[in-house]
Amino acid sequence: MNYKIDNLQYCNWSREVFKINREAGLDAVHVTLVYHEDYDEFLTRVKEWNKHFKENQDLIFQGKTFKDIEKAKKQKKTAIFFGFQNCSPIEDDIKLIEKVYQNGCRFMQLTYNNQSLLATGCYEKSDSGVTNFGREAIKEMNRLGIVIDMSHSAEKSTLDAIEISEKPIAITHANPFFWHNALRNKSNELLKTLGDSGGMLGLSLYSHHLKDGENCKLESFCEMTAKTCEIMGVNNIGIGSDLCLNQPDEIVEWMRNGTWAKKKNFGEGSKTKPGFPKQPTWFTDARGFKNLENGLKKVGFDDKEINGILGNNWFNFYKGI
Repeated sequence: MNYKIDNLQYCNWSREVFKINREAGLDAVHVTLVYHEDYDEFLTRVKEWNKHFKENQDLIFQGKTFKDIEKAKKQKKTAIFFGFQNCSPIEDDIKLIEKVYQNGCRFMQLTYNNQSLLATGCYEKSDSGVTNFGREAIKEMNRLGIVIDMSHSAEKSTLDAIEISEKPIAITHANPFFWHNALRNKSNELLKTLGDSGGMLGLSLYSHHLKDGENCKLESFCEMTAKTCEIMGVNNIGIGSDLCLNQPDEIVEWMRNGTWAKKKNFGEGSKTKPGFPKQPTWFTDARGFKNLENGLKKVGFDDKEINGILGNNWFNFYKGI
Protein backbone atom coordinates (compact mmCIF):
# COMPACT_ATOMS: atom_id res chain seq x y z
CA MET A 1 0.00 0.00 0.00
CA ASN A 2 1.31 3.46 -0.90
CA TYR A 3 0.36 6.56 1.06
CA LYS A 4 0.52 10.28 0.34
CA ILE A 5 1.25 12.49 3.32
CA ASP A 6 1.91 16.21 3.63
CA ASN A 7 3.43 16.58 7.06
CA LEU A 8 2.92 20.31 7.49
CA GLN A 9 0.21 22.69 6.34
CA TYR A 10 -1.07 25.90 7.88
CA CYS A 11 -3.92 26.89 5.60
CA ASN A 12 -6.96 29.07 6.14
CA TRP A 13 -9.04 25.96 6.58
CA SER A 14 -12.21 25.54 4.57
CA ARG A 15 -14.10 22.91 2.61
CA GLU A 16 -12.32 24.20 -0.49
CA VAL A 17 -8.91 23.35 1.00
CA PHE A 18 -10.09 19.94 2.21
CA LYS A 19 -11.32 19.18 -1.32
CA ILE A 20 -7.97 20.20 -2.80
CA ASN A 21 -6.16 17.86 -0.42
CA ARG A 22 -8.49 15.03 -1.37
CA GLU A 23 -8.04 15.77 -5.07
CA ALA A 24 -4.30 15.53 -4.41
CA GLY A 25 -4.89 12.11 -2.87
CA LEU A 26 -3.53 13.05 0.55
CA ASP A 27 -4.21 10.34 3.11
CA ALA A 28 -2.88 12.43 5.99
CA VAL A 29 -1.95 16.03 6.77
CA HIS A 30 -0.18 17.32 9.86
CA VAL A 31 -1.81 20.70 10.52
CA THR A 32 -0.56 23.57 12.66
CA LEU A 33 -3.04 24.39 15.42
CA VAL A 34 -1.02 27.00 17.28
CA TYR A 35 1.98 29.32 17.12
CA HIS A 36 1.81 31.70 20.09
CA GLU A 37 -1.46 30.64 21.71
CA ASP A 38 -1.63 29.65 25.36
CA TYR A 39 -3.42 26.53 26.63
CA ASP A 40 -6.90 28.07 26.71
CA GLU A 41 -6.47 29.43 23.19
CA PHE A 42 -5.35 25.98 22.05
CA LEU A 43 -8.64 24.56 23.34
CA THR A 44 -10.44 27.15 21.21
CA ARG A 45 -8.53 25.92 18.14
CA VAL A 46 -9.61 22.35 19.00
CA LYS A 47 -13.26 23.45 19.10
CA GLU A 48 -12.84 25.08 15.70
CA TRP A 49 -11.46 21.85 14.30
CA ASN A 50 -14.26 19.80 15.84
CA LYS A 51 -16.62 21.99 13.81
CA HIS A 52 -14.57 21.30 10.66
CA PHE A 53 -14.72 17.57 11.35
CA LYS A 54 -18.49 17.66 11.82
CA GLU A 55 -19.19 19.78 8.73
CA ASN A 56 -16.74 17.95 6.46
CA GLN A 57 -16.94 14.38 7.68
CA ASP A 58 -17.11 13.12 4.11
CA LEU A 59 -13.60 14.53 3.53
CA ILE A 60 -11.68 14.57 6.83
CA PHE A 61 -11.47 13.13 10.33
CA GLN A 62 -9.04 13.49 13.23
CA GLY A 63 -6.02 11.22 13.16
CA LYS A 64 -4.22 10.02 16.27
CA THR A 65 -2.21 6.96 15.19
CA PHE A 66 -0.86 5.42 11.97
CA LYS A 67 -3.95 3.21 11.89
CA ASP A 68 -5.97 6.33 11.09
CA ILE A 69 -3.87 6.81 7.96
CA GLU A 70 -4.76 3.27 6.91
CA LYS A 71 -8.42 4.06 7.65
CA ALA A 72 -8.26 7.29 5.63
CA LYS A 73 -6.82 5.40 2.64
CA LYS A 74 -9.65 2.88 2.71
CA GLN A 75 -12.34 5.51 3.16
CA LYS A 76 -10.81 7.95 0.63
CA LYS A 77 -10.58 10.70 3.26
CA THR A 78 -7.76 12.71 4.82
CA ALA A 79 -6.67 12.07 8.41
CA ILE A 80 -5.84 15.34 10.18
CA PHE A 81 -3.05 15.24 12.78
CA PHE A 82 -2.68 18.17 15.22
CA GLY A 83 0.65 19.86 15.78
CA PHE A 84 2.17 22.96 17.40
CA GLN A 85 4.79 25.26 15.88
CA ASN A 86 5.72 26.44 19.36
CA CYS A 87 5.54 25.20 22.94
CA SER A 88 3.37 28.11 24.09
CA PRO A 89 0.30 26.01 25.01
CA ILE A 90 2.19 24.10 27.71
CA GLU A 91 3.12 27.43 29.31
CA ASP A 92 5.51 26.61 32.18
CA ASP A 93 3.64 23.52 33.36
CA ILE A 94 4.88 20.07 32.37
CA LYS A 95 1.52 18.56 33.29
CA LEU A 96 -0.04 20.39 30.35
CA ILE A 97 1.90 18.17 27.94
CA GLU A 98 -0.39 15.28 28.80
CA LYS A 99 -3.42 17.58 28.51
CA VAL A 100 -2.51 18.67 24.96
CA TYR A 101 -1.85 15.03 24.04
CA GLN A 102 -5.30 14.06 25.29
CA ASN A 103 -6.70 16.78 23.02
CA GLY A 104 -4.95 15.34 19.98
CA CYS A 105 -1.51 16.99 19.79
CA ARG A 106 0.97 14.65 18.10
CA PHE A 107 3.78 17.03 17.05
CA MET A 108 5.28 19.94 18.98
CA GLN A 109 8.12 22.27 18.08
CA LEU A 110 10.27 23.10 21.05
CA THR A 111 10.55 26.67 19.78
CA TYR A 112 9.38 28.95 16.99
CA ASN A 113 12.37 31.07 15.81
CA ASN A 114 13.07 32.57 19.25
CA GLN A 115 14.28 31.34 22.63
CA SER A 116 11.56 29.45 24.49
CA LEU A 117 11.47 27.80 27.88
CA LEU A 118 12.54 24.57 26.14
CA ALA A 119 15.20 25.46 23.56
CA THR A 120 16.71 28.11 21.26
CA GLY A 121 15.19 29.24 17.98
CA CYS A 122 17.05 29.73 14.71
CA TYR A 123 16.80 33.55 14.86
CA GLU A 124 18.64 33.94 18.15
CA LYS A 125 22.29 35.08 18.12
CA SER A 126 23.31 32.60 20.84
CA ASP A 127 22.22 28.97 20.96
CA SER A 128 22.40 27.64 24.52
CA GLY A 129 20.77 24.34 23.58
CA VAL A 130 17.90 22.45 25.17
CA THR A 131 17.08 23.78 28.65
CA ASN A 132 16.40 21.82 31.84
CA PHE A 133 12.66 22.21 31.24
CA GLY A 134 13.24 21.11 27.66
CA ARG A 135 14.92 17.90 28.78
CA GLU A 136 11.99 17.04 31.03
CA ALA A 137 9.50 17.99 28.29
CA ILE A 138 11.26 15.68 25.82
CA LYS A 139 11.01 12.78 28.29
CA GLU A 140 7.30 13.43 28.73
CA MET A 141 6.71 13.78 24.99
CA ASN A 142 8.51 10.47 24.43
CA ARG A 143 6.36 8.81 27.08
CA LEU A 144 3.09 10.04 25.62
CA GLY A 145 3.81 9.84 21.92
CA ILE A 146 4.28 13.48 20.88
CA VAL A 147 6.95 13.96 18.23
CA ILE A 148 9.72 16.47 18.98
CA ASP A 149 9.76 18.85 16.01
CA MET A 150 12.82 21.10 15.56
CA SER A 151 11.90 22.85 12.30
CA HIS A 152 12.40 26.39 13.63
CA SER A 153 15.14 25.56 16.14
CA ALA A 154 18.82 26.46 16.19
CA GLU A 155 21.55 23.93 15.44
CA LYS A 156 22.89 23.03 18.89
CA SER A 157 19.36 22.81 20.29
CA THR A 158 18.40 20.44 17.48
CA LEU A 159 21.46 18.25 17.99
CA ASP A 160 20.70 18.22 21.73
CA ALA A 161 17.14 17.12 21.06
CA ILE A 162 18.30 14.26 18.84
CA GLU A 163 20.67 13.10 21.59
CA ILE A 164 18.21 13.47 24.47
CA SER A 165 15.14 11.96 22.82
CA GLU A 166 14.68 8.21 23.17
CA LYS A 167 12.61 8.26 19.98
CA PRO A 168 13.54 9.70 16.58
CA ILE A 169 12.66 13.36 16.19
CA ALA A 170 11.38 15.21 13.12
CA ILE A 171 12.12 18.39 11.24
CA THR A 172 8.72 18.58 9.60
CA HIS A 173 9.34 21.50 7.22
CA ALA A 174 12.79 22.71 6.19
CA ASN A 175 15.40 22.28 3.46
CA PRO A 176 19.19 21.84 3.42
CA PHE A 177 21.32 24.94 3.93
CA PHE A 178 23.70 23.89 1.12
CA TRP A 179 20.90 24.52 -1.39
CA HIS A 180 19.51 27.76 0.02
CA ASN A 181 21.04 29.64 2.95
CA ALA A 182 17.87 30.60 4.80
CA LEU A 183 18.37 30.65 8.58
CA ARG A 184 15.62 28.06 8.88
CA ASN A 185 17.39 25.54 6.64
CA LYS A 186 19.65 22.84 8.07
CA SER A 187 23.37 22.00 7.86
CA ASN A 188 24.75 18.80 6.35
CA GLU A 189 26.08 17.74 9.76
CA LEU A 190 22.68 18.12 11.36
CA LEU A 191 20.92 16.28 8.53
CA LYS A 192 23.36 13.37 8.71
CA THR A 193 22.88 13.12 12.48
CA LEU A 194 19.12 13.25 12.00
CA GLY A 195 19.20 10.49 9.40
CA ASP A 196 21.56 8.29 11.44
CA SER A 197 19.16 8.57 14.41
CA GLY A 198 16.14 7.48 12.35
CA GLY A 199 14.63 10.96 12.30
CA MET A 200 12.66 12.51 9.45
CA LEU A 201 13.06 15.63 7.33
CA GLY A 202 9.99 17.08 5.62
CA LEU A 203 11.13 19.07 2.59
CA SER A 204 9.42 22.46 2.43
CA LEU A 205 7.75 24.13 -0.55
CA TYR A 206 7.44 27.51 1.18
CA SER A 207 9.15 30.02 -1.11
CA HIS A 208 11.39 31.59 1.55
CA HIS A 209 12.95 28.12 2.02
CA LEU A 210 13.54 27.58 -1.72
CA LYS A 211 16.47 28.44 -3.96
CA ASP A 212 15.28 31.35 -6.16
CA GLY A 213 12.09 31.64 -4.10
CA GLU A 214 8.86 31.53 -6.09
CA ASN A 215 10.97 31.12 -9.25
CA CYS A 216 12.48 27.87 -7.98
CA LYS A 217 12.53 25.21 -10.68
CA LEU A 218 11.06 21.75 -10.13
CA GLU A 219 14.27 20.18 -11.43
CA SER A 220 16.33 22.16 -8.90
CA PHE A 221 14.11 21.02 -6.03
CA CYS A 222 14.30 17.38 -7.13
CA GLU A 223 18.08 17.50 -7.62
CA MET A 224 18.35 18.95 -4.12
CA THR A 225 16.20 16.05 -2.87
CA ALA A 226 18.60 13.56 -4.44
CA LYS A 227 21.65 15.20 -2.82
CA THR A 228 19.88 15.32 0.54
CA CYS A 229 19.18 11.58 0.25
CA GLU A 230 22.91 11.04 -0.18
CA ILE A 231 23.47 12.80 3.16
CA MET A 232 20.75 11.25 5.31
CA GLY A 233 19.21 8.35 3.41
CA VAL A 234 16.19 8.12 1.14
CA ASN A 235 14.05 6.51 3.86
CA ASN A 236 14.36 9.55 6.13
CA ILE A 237 12.90 12.15 3.77
CA GLY A 238 9.31 13.18 3.13
CA ILE A 239 7.29 16.28 2.30
CA GLY A 240 6.23 18.98 4.75
CA SER A 241 5.04 21.58 2.27
CA ASP A 242 4.33 24.40 4.75
CA LEU A 243 1.42 25.43 2.53
CA CYS A 244 -0.46 28.48 3.82
CA LEU A 245 -3.35 28.58 1.34
CA ASN A 246 -5.75 31.54 1.50
CA GLN A 247 -4.11 33.10 4.55
CA PRO A 248 -4.25 36.93 4.69
CA ASP A 249 -0.93 38.77 5.00
CA GLU A 250 -1.69 39.96 8.53
CA ILE A 251 -1.42 36.33 9.65
CA VAL A 252 2.23 36.07 8.62
CA GLU A 253 2.91 39.29 10.51
CA TRP A 254 1.35 37.73 13.61
CA MET A 255 3.38 34.53 13.07
CA ARG A 256 6.63 36.53 13.06
CA ASN A 257 5.81 38.96 15.85
CA GLY A 258 3.74 36.82 18.19
CA THR A 259 2.87 38.64 21.39
CA TRP A 260 6.45 39.63 22.19
CA ALA A 261 7.28 42.30 19.56
CA LYS A 262 5.66 45.63 18.68
CA LYS A 263 7.51 46.26 15.42
CA LYS A 264 6.04 44.80 12.29
CA ASN A 265 7.41 42.05 10.09
CA PHE A 266 10.12 40.71 12.37
CA GLY A 267 12.01 37.75 10.98
CA GLU A 268 12.04 35.54 7.95
CA GLY A 269 11.58 37.24 4.59
CA SER A 270 10.18 40.34 6.23
CA LYS A 271 12.55 43.05 5.02
CA THR A 272 11.85 42.64 1.33
CA LYS A 273 8.60 40.63 1.28
CA PRO A 274 6.39 41.47 4.26
CA GLY A 275 3.47 39.24 3.27
CA PHE A 276 3.12 35.60 2.31
CA PRO A 277 5.29 34.73 -0.71
CA LYS A 278 3.83 33.24 -3.88
CA GLN A 279 4.23 29.51 -4.40
CA PRO A 280 6.24 28.17 -7.36
CA THR A 281 3.91 27.47 -10.29
CA TRP A 282 4.48 23.70 -10.04
CA PHE A 283 3.33 23.59 -6.39
CA THR A 284 0.54 26.11 -5.90
CA ASP A 285 -1.30 23.63 -3.67
CA ALA A 286 -1.15 19.95 -2.71
CA ARG A 287 -2.09 18.87 -6.23
CA GLY A 288 1.55 19.67 -6.96
CA PHE A 289 2.40 16.25 -5.48
CA LYS A 290 1.87 14.93 -9.02
CA ASN A 291 4.54 17.31 -10.33
CA LEU A 292 6.87 16.17 -7.57
CA GLU A 293 6.30 12.56 -8.57
CA ASN A 294 7.19 13.32 -12.20
CA GLY A 295 10.18 15.48 -11.23
CA LEU A 296 11.64 12.89 -8.87
CA LYS A 297 11.33 10.26 -11.59
CA LYS A 298 13.23 12.47 -14.03
CA VAL A 299 16.21 12.87 -11.70
CA GLY A 300 16.54 9.12 -11.24
CA PHE A 301 14.42 7.98 -8.29
CA ASP A 302 12.65 4.65 -8.73
CA ASP A 303 8.99 4.07 -7.88
CA LYS A 304 9.67 2.69 -4.40
CA GLU A 305 11.84 5.68 -3.49
CA ILE A 306 9.30 8.15 -4.88
CA ASN A 307 6.46 6.52 -2.96
CA GLY A 308 8.61 6.71 0.15
CA ILE A 309 9.31 10.42 -0.22
CA LEU A 310 5.69 11.26 -1.05
CA GLY A 311 4.25 9.45 1.96
CA ASN A 312 5.42 5.97 2.87
CA ASN A 313 8.41 7.24 4.84
CA TRP A 314 6.17 9.42 6.98
CA PHE A 315 3.74 6.51 7.40
CA ASN A 316 6.54 4.31 8.73
CA PHE A 317 7.65 7.14 11.04
CA TYR A 318 4.09 7.45 12.41
CA LYS A 319 4.23 3.78 13.34
CA GLY A 320 6.92 4.62 15.88
CA ILE A 321 5.19 7.60 17.51
